[in-house]
Amino acid sequence: MPVWRELAQPAEIADALVGLFEERGDEKYSEVVTQIEHATQCAGCAIEEGAGDATVLAAFLHDIGHLLVNERDDDGEVRADFHHENVGARFLANWFDDAVTMPVQLHVSAKRYLCAVEPSYHDELSSASVHSLTLQGGPMSDDEVRAFEALPHLDAAVSLRRWDEQAKVEGAAAPSLDEMRARIVAYLKL
Repeated sequence: MPVWRELAQPAEIADALVGLFEERGDEKYSEVVTQIEHATQCAGCAIEEGAGDATVLAAFLHDIGHLLVNERDDDGEVRADFHHENVGARFLANWFDDAVTMPVQLHVSAKRYLCAVEPSYHDELSSASVHSLTLQGGPMSDDEVRAFEALPHLDAAVSLRRWDEQAKVEGAAAPSLDEMRARIVAYLKL
């Protein structure tokens, strides 16, 4: 395992991040896809919709907090809400700007937001997402909605949340880890 804070060069950062997916990414994300499949499918949704580089990387890295914290019990069930979005955003802030880290940090709140402003969105959620929504506080209140709508990167976070729900398809086409590594290197070189 790398000493994360010592990583400075884009290629070594990308290698370490992709290495984390290679090490822990075969863990199940849902009943049908692994963490790697979910992350790359989510990035693929962003690419397909023409999202910018930062948003594509946010889509790929949005659940990295799950890989950093063991949230599951011996039966594979989520024990509690460990706020993977905050863990992931803080971790990524070592190398990435707000255009990547804020959508990562806000993607859970975006689910709560969408359930509040689009009640039919709740019907689109997988059973795992419905369960985690309960752990995460349920739909936002009116005051929470107003505060959320004032945040920067709201649109990217909401788009990410929609892709997050779509990226749970067994065998779906998705970018490779090598492609995502190259995108990380290119972004960090800017």
